[in-house]
Amino acid sequence: MIPYTKKPFILIIFAFIFLTSCSYDGGKEHEKSDTALFKTTKPAPVELKKREEKDSIAYQVRKDVSKVDEIYDVAVLEGDKQIVVAYKVKHLNRFRMKSIEKKITDKLNKKYPGDDFIVSSDYKIFLETVRLKEDLDGANMSNEEAEKRFKKIIKLKKEMT
Repeated sequence: MIPYTKKPFILIIFAFIFLTSCSYDGGKEHEKSDTALFKTTKPAPVELKKREEKDSIAYQVRKDVSKVDEIYDVAVLEGDKQIVVAYKVKHLNRFRMKSIEKKITDKLNKKYPGDDFIVSSDYKIFLETVRLKEDLDGANMSNEEAEKRFKKIIKLKKEMT
């Protein structure tokens, strides 16, 4: 049993620990991507390839994929030769992830026959896509660095299959 004179001291120590543990801000570098796994973020597509405005398909791809009932969030990353489409599946549809991926891939290949799509429901791919978008928006990286990270995302997806 703790003597009566030490109880206030112990309470002050616990209060200090509690208050200091609640003050961590997590850093402001990747605010949106930190919550991307838990809620819908609807990130704008990233276009690394410089196309004419009429040729840009990243926004149209995001709109088309968003119409699929089984998913609730889409991130699109357009490079020179490939387009990465990362999405999050609604919880009750997670048992059918392979069929959903095939459905989306077939839909995109049919509508955009000249483009090469990399479709993924993996959270890591989604998170990396959102972080790349944030870094480009914040002017934290050059186009060359963005191309390297884009290739790294593609490599990550290929390692998973």
